[in-house]
Amino acid sequence: MLSSLILGDCLQTLQNLPSESVDLCYIDPPFFSNRNYEVIWGDKGEVRSFEDRWSGGVDHYIGWLKERVQEIHRILKPTGSFYLHCDWHADAYIRVYILDKVFGENNFLNEITWKRTGSHNASKKYGPISDKIFLYSKSSQYIFNDIKIGYDEKYLKTFNLQDKNGYYKGNALTGSNLRNGFSGKEWKGYDPNKKNRHWAIPRSLREEFNIPKEQNVLEVLDYLDKNDLLIHPENKNSLPSYKQYLHLSKGRSLVDIFDDIPRLQGTEKEAIGYPTQKPEALLERIIKASSNEGDVVLDCFVGGGTTVAVADRLGRKWIGIDQSVQAVKVSEFRLNRQKNLFSEPFEVRLHKYDYDTLRYKDAFEFETWIVQKFGGQGNIKQRGDLGLDGKDKNGKPIQVKRSDGIGRNVIDNFVSAAKRYDKNIFEKAIESGEIIGTIIAFSFGKGAIQEAARLKNEDKILIDLIKVDEIIAIAKKPNVKLVVELLEKKEKSENYKFEIKATAEEGSQIEFYSFEIWQEKNPPRPTDTPQEGNFGGNGNMEQILSDSLNKKGQIEQELKPGKYKIIGKAIDNDGLEGEDEVEVVVGLQY
Repeated sequence: MLSSLILGDCLQTLQNLPSESVDLCYIDPPFFSNRNYEVIWGDKGEVRSFEDRWSGGVDHYIGWLKERVQEIHRILKPTGSFYLHCDWHADAYIRVYILDKVFGENNFLNEITWKRTGSHNASKKYGPISDKIFLYSKSSQYIFNDIKIGYDEKYLKTFNLQDKNGYYKGNALTGSNLRNGFSGKEWKGYDPNKKNRHWAIPRSLREEFNIPKEQNVLEVLDYLDKNDLLIHPENKNSLPSYKQYLHLSKGRSLVDIFDDIPRLQGTEKEAIGYPTQKPEALLERIIKASSNEGDVVLDCFVGGGTTVAVADRLGRKWIGIDQSVQAVKVSEFRLNRQKNLFSEPFEVRLHKYDYDTLRYKDAFEFETWIVQKFGGQGNIKQRGDLGLDGKDKNGKPIQVKRSDGIGRNVIDNFVSAAKRYDKNIFEKAIESGEIIGTIIAFSFGKGAIQEAARLKNEDKILIDLIKVDEIIAIAKKPNVKLVVELLEKKEKSENYKFEIKATAEEGSQIEFYSFEIWQEKNPPRPTDTPQEGNFGGNGNMEQILSDSLNKKGQIEQELKPGKYKIIGKAIDNDGLEGEDEVEVVVGLQY
């Protein structure tokens, strides 16, 4: 599957996803406490979702959320896991009335406490400094990887012994209560029975020193003693311990209190200005623990895109859904910024598709794609196909014309090709009054429509003429004009201050604007003659401003002397993106 960012209603989109197709779902839905603060982007989709959610009290909120959790349960694989992030205002309602009902009490795994901050002003009660993250599995068979994390400073100080191999601490080799067999036998004068204990070799110790499981406990003790890995007490009434070396310790296993991941600060590199943005470290821990590479991760409240960005970086497939245009575009920008040579491609699904992109994209790619959207199967080969591009579910031919106003000749050629494609299907279709096939185009000219009607009336040959916008919604992306004007030269530096302004044509429903600035890495010296085509190649360009979001379509920016490419984008309420580009030379004479 192709990882997908989807602009749409959360519930409706979930209902269209196939059952048992997702390995892990994490959601951070709007908290019940956030009614006055949750409209972050302010676009129409987000406002509409806000109004739907808060038209009633907590009962309405629980009902709203439960519908979505039920769909999540359906699309999770039997081995899947579900994390729901919330705060104290509705956590009890969510667990009792949603999670226990939908997933079952027996599939509750953890109530994780995330300590997100270290201080909070609260004069009449204990300061609330944590969120809850509920973890449920779909069945008793689920993915959970034993992720190790670093030791805290206090624990590190316990490694206070040292030998030629490094720092170590003593760790017990016994467990409580008596046992028969080897586990209860005396060894070299040490008798665990006297302490009401038994020999117990930790699994981590066997793993550290590659000790086979078949070796009994007394053989293991002999091995450890021979290799100077035991600490012998002076008093034989005490029991030996083993040397746990710091450099061999893999770390501590996860517990249900996350107190080592602070909330994100606005000054940190990963911060994008999204008020409720969760730190990548939190999602990295969850995704690593409950999924494997290649698994599918879902977040149907994508927000600032943290879940999908981390899932992408960790080699997972992912699905991100949000009703806010700006949330989807911000997530797209974020994913594009972290791309490298090994990044997998992803798609962005909007309410509408851009006409120009479809009309002028690679022809074979478009033909295959639109046939699939129509419910058919595209041709694998591009030659020897009689000019046909696929077939419908009944095996009848489909032809795609990536053009407007197609003429009569296309109809004539299609009839001939359909007959040669499969004569039996062709003749049976005429006898039963069914279509012989389908032609898909952006629009049909008068001649094509008249010829299709004549064939139907005179020869009983029916052809289905389908316009692209009958299969998918199409719109024109915004037409954008970018203007860059010098405001001033800074007196105490070589910098120049510019106003950068993007405007869209009248009537466009613009949600927000975005700006990029690229600087040429090694501009020629003032006396050099620039080479034709040297400017603008991204291989020689460094991005100094990345997708700066803006509601007004206007920013001010200081630029040092050099060569720049400035891009202004306008994103409308369907998520369609138009752009304009200006090249600027600052402070250099050529």
